[in-house]
Amino acid sequence: MTAAVLVERNLMIYKHTWYVLLAEIFEPILYLLSIGVGIGVLVGTVTDVPGGDPVRYAAYVAPALLATAAMNGAMNETTYLMFGKLKADRTYESMLATPLTERDVALGEIGWAVLRGTLVSLAFLAVITALGLVRSPWALLVVPGAALIAFAFATAGVVVVTLLRDWPDLQYVQLVMLPMFLFATTFYPLSVYPRPVQLVVQALPLYQAIELLRNPALGVLTPKIAVAALYLATMGAVCLTIAVRRLARTLSL
Repeated sequence: MTAAVLVERNLMIYKHTWYVLLAEIFEPILYLLSIGVGIGVLVGTVTDVPGGDPVRYAAYVAPALLATAAMNGAMNETTYLMFGKLKADRTYESMLATPLTERDVALGEIGWAVLRGTLVSLAFLAVITALGLVRSPWALLVVPGAALIAFAFATAGVVVVTLLRDWPDLQYVQLVMLPMFLFATTFYPLSVYPRPVQLVVQALPLYQAIELLRNPALGVLTPKIAVAALYLATMGAVCLTIAVRRLARTLSL
């Protein structure tokens, strides 16, 4: 038995509860319509963008919301839902009575979280394409980009879930995620910040995720894409190593 068994299990569950994923699709759509389109009427165009050509505000915001959707899709699975399996349902105790190992559990849950984050991103990509907010065929790079983002945050989520003691600790996750969502150039360019703050923002994983998707979505290929991909791949690899070890220790207690 391998980690693929857990991915198959989750697919079977969500086959009957697929509507749960709708919230993760509707949330970025609501942000897009309220801020990207609504406030976009007042903003008009954004000039400080990759490539230098002014773009509609909604087209500027859409790739950032897509990156956020990939992040949230993966993190929700490996934090909130996985914590319930660990503490409340004791799901993994019965799994470990089978030939599955702790490593299989970690890799299976991460694999499913990556798939979930990618599926949510694909759905949102279809929406923004239908709204005419995709400017270039290079936007197809968004698909592997979203998978990489989901991988980085899924592995980070497993590390985090092994550190949580009880349900109230999940508030700490939002304490980090929400400010990062607001300040990681989701709604405005990096240039609005003073240089010291820019350095802090550039270190945020969501900023790198947005850079990975915004550039190709706007039809611009720059070295920033490679830098962002390397950042997220490194983050995912490091967190994966830590996650497997920590989850094995947690499940053995």
